Amino acid sequence: MRSPLPFVLSLAVACTAGAWVGAQDAEPSPLPAHRTVDAEHFATSSRCALCHASSPRARGLRDAEGRSIAPFDLWRSTMMANASRDPLWRAAVSVEVAATPSRKAAIEAKCMRCHAPLASETLRLAGAPAPGLDLLREDSDLGQLALDGVSCTLCHQVQPELLGARESFGGGFRVGRGRRIFGPHADPFAMPMVRHSGFRPVQGEHLRDSALCATCHTLFTDSLDAEGRPTGAVLPEQTPYLEWRNSVYNDEVEDLDHRARSCQDCHVPVRDAEGRLIETRIARNPMGGDFRIPERSPVGQHIFIGGNTLVPAILRDRADVLRPNAPREAFDRTIALAREQLSQRTARLWVRVVERSERRLHVRVRVENLTGHKFPTGHPTRRAWLRLRVRNAAGQVLFASGEHDAQGRIVDDAGTPLPTERRGGGLLAHRTRVTSSREAVVYEAVLADAEGRPTYLLLRGVAYLKDNRLLPVGWKPEHPAAVETAPRGTEGDPDHRPGEDSVDYFVDLPARAGPLTVEATLFYQVLGARYADELFAWDTPEVRFFRSAYEAADRRPVPAASAEVRVP
Repeated sequence: MRSPLPFVLSLAVACTAGAWVGAQDAEPSPLPAHRTVDAEHFATSSRCALCHASSPRARGLRDAEGRSIAPFDLWRSTMMANASRDPLWRAAVSVEVAATPSRKAAIEAKCMRCHAPLASETLRLAGAPAPGLDLLREDSDLGQLALDGVSCTLCHQVQPELLGARESFGGGFRVGRGRRIFGPHADPFAMPMVRHSGFRPVQGEHLRDSALCATCHTLFTDSLDAEGRPTGAVLPEQTPYLEWRNSVYNDEVEDLDHRARSCQDCHVPVRDAEGRLIETRIARNPMGGDFRIPERSPVGQHIFIGGNTLVPAILRDRADVLRPNAPREAFDRTIALAREQLSQRTARLWVRVVERSERRLHVRVRVENLTGHKFPTGHPTRRAWLRLRVRNAAGQVLFASGEHDAQGRIVDDAGTPLPTERRGGGLLAHRTRVTSSREAVVYEAVLADAEGRPTYLLLRGVAYLKDNRLLPVGWKPEHPAAVETAPRGTEGDPDHRPGEDSVDYFVDLPARAGPLTVEATLFYQVLGARYADELFAWDTPEVRFFRSAYEAADRRPVPAASAEVRVP
């Protein structure tokens, strides 16, 4: 039965007990495990799985090779499904609260809006106060809605009005009260969904629009001082939608480029691994067999794939505490898909020998951004960097820039982490040329506080001190979104331009170096080593747990592109 509204409200008021762990606890108590909840406006994902998870008895919800493309099967191990169980997010929020305790309620409410949207919207519709992180410890109906992350009945009930407008950003989505489930196909067979869930499927073509994703993936934050007072600055914390709008990939314009595509085209793909358009029944009956319904196409695979391999691995390996509603093999698949996305569809490298003499080598590396937004994009924890190696015929490394250790830190030729990899270590400026192993090209966004110093506290950020992330192809400085997406710290570098960047490497060679091999690799890291070290300066229960999980995880960066050239 659906939860009556007064019960939901009483739970919201009661959700004040229970922290992540006690102040001195080394190991937290487990989060509540998933269970099915049917509430007034939403249901948890297991209700939808009744007909939208695969079954061995059904041919529907499978591609031409018989692989499951069922929405529930693919979604449950994604960052969307685990948005509120994400230990990195929980640690980062706890640090922002610790840094500005007077704004605890506002900080948590803002972060819960997009990481626990079912609970947040439930309370908004009821006119109740917004939820805080304590709710994620509650095995109540409202707590279960919060722990279900970015779930089926949230996205598929978002109303089309105002999508793409500034009012919709930062969690400005709105859900109606009619329990209508939007999907891209016309004339859905409604009776089974109505009967088993109380929701009614209707066509809503806005489910394919990038503007739907923009409601949470475009976020501006108001900068605060240590006492919680607004500084007056507004920071574009993440703007992939605005970056995409200012690119050749924008499909909202009349004069479409042949490369135009939506967020969903890349992150919810409609083609199988062999490139064939998927055509299948999009539901099966609750007993496990097929409905007598027509096959549909296109069908989006709910993999919501990006470049995050770290957090899915922690969710998998610390399931004893985080309690995700997905098996290990599902996380393994999500991680493999992220690695494939990074290596196949993210960037391309070229290496060109400019000059070779007896004692000197000059090579130029060009990196091309293949994504529809900046790379990296999103939250400024993320970074990418170039590694260049020069080897002799025996395989000995004569020069290297951008090497890393097992902890994911950029190191010099002695294996020592660069000073900028450690807390308080200054800023690694954008580079056009590299001459030593202590110099590296890192594509990242670094915040500046009100005094112009680097800061790793989001709410202290008033602007970007550095943002040399690779721009998308077609980015224009005269576009309306250019002010909020413009690079910082790349002034005077004509090679850092829309869609690409080039870097010159000057290498001193030993006498009689002989034939050489030059190898270039672009790495990606969802949590930069410096950002992690700054995070770990704070002692909160959430930080302690995340640090223990992080230090047990594979922290090495993921290769996104590589190129090699031989030099006689």
